Amino acid sequence: MEQMTLFDTAPAAMTGGRNEAVPLASRLRPQELKDFIGQEHLLGEGKMLRQLIEKDTLSSMIFWGPPGVGKTTLAGIIAGRTKADFINFSAVTSGIKEIREVMQQAELSRRMGGRTVLFVDEIHRFNKAQQDAFLPFVEKGSILLIGATTENPSFEINAALLSRCRVFVLKALEEADIVRLLQNALQNPAGFAGQKIEILEEQLKAIAVFANGDARMALNTLEMAVLNGEITKQGSIVVTAEGLSQCINRKSLLYDKAGEEHYNIISALHKSMRNSDPDAAVYWMCRMLEGGENPLYIARRLIRFASEDVGMADSQALVVATAAYQACHFLGMPECDVHLTHAVTYLAMAPKSNALYAACEDCKKEIRTGIAEPVPLQLRNAPTQLMADLHYGEGYQYAHDKQEKLTDMECLPESMRGRRFYYPTEQGAEAAVKKRLEEIRVWKHLDTQ
Repeated sequence: MEQMTLFDTAPAAMTGGRNEAVPLASRLRPQELKDFIGQEHLLGEGKMLRQLIEKDTLSSMIFWGPPGVGKTTLAGIIAGRTKADFINFSAVTSGIKEIREVMQQAELSRRMGGRTVLFVDEIHRFNKAQQDAFLPFVEKGSILLIGATTENPSFEINAALLSRCRVFVLKALEEADIVRLLQNALQNPAGFAGQKIEILEEQLKAIAVFANGDARMALNTLEMAVLNGEITKQGSIVVTAEGLSQCINRKSLLYDKAGEEHYNIISALHKSMRNSDPDAAVYWMCRMLEGGENPLYIARRLIRFASEDVGMADSQALVVATAAYQACHFLGMPECDVHLTHAVTYLAMAPKSNALYAACEDCKKEIRTGIAEPVPLQLRNAPTQLMADLHYGEGYQYAHDKQEKLTDMECLPESMRGRRFYYPTEQGAEAAVKKRLEEIRVWKHLDTQ
């Protein structure tokens, strides 16, 4: 637990004004709003968050965004500007005991007319009991809470606590913002201004693309590229194409298998297939695999999709999806990626019908809201004489005895006579199913609408 500062660093040998024991990203962390890059929708002239910081009129808030977009940096800027006591708190290293100690300190300060701003990094890591410990002090105004999280606050922050905080969404930095950041690193005395670095503009852009909106990753990559550069006789450091390629040979994709991005991307896959877009569907499927997703999870979702969104329009879709699951089970990664691509493409291009899904949902609603009717007597078995005496099975008509393989026997409870759940579409093979069902209903003298 620290007070009044976020960024204390251990003493180290200084070279040209740089503390070389500290990573580049930390050395270049902005201390003023004017030096902050990105988040113009929040920090541009006249924007609300900028005004709150400049006027020191803070309220409890949550900074939500992906890694490396400035959440902790903003907290540091607030720490340098606010007249309130500023306490930095980590959800990784702190528990209920530490929370209570801080709350007691904040409450004492409030009674003496002071204010306390409490910054909680990775607030989503606190459990419900730990988050609840903040609630009464936020309500009383003992503390102004600023939480930082990479996870969707709607899922990770208690509703009561979230309702008392304003959520500010920080976005991944644009490529141009990252390039500006890298150029500043080359010119800043805390960066590489004291050295002659030879790096091409397209190499800076390559790092920016690789960083995927993450400023910290971009600066760390630049630092690694410079450290591995070739030193010329003149003392320059040349970042070579080969050296840079080793630094950016594999992108760390934003994909949390247990978090919101997991659900965002599986939703994107599902909706791309539903929209018959095989290119987008394969892209989102590969994003999941590259992010480390279990291929069996994807295959299970494809099996669901085969009946929910294709259904009777192409019953072969369920066979293909199930076969893809089996292939993934037999082979695993990386070989099974092509089987998933096969299934995803098939499902995307198949005719679509949600008639089965609609029938299932409508039927479940009927069951949940209606009366649990008894099974009609004609549909009951009568394995004992007692059951036969009670008329079990009486009136049953065996369809195979009929030339048409049809009877006019009612199979629903009497109160539900004629109730429909399944309405086939004209898509794919379901058109033939629709025609057959209409013929059956005409034969039975039922309304065909």
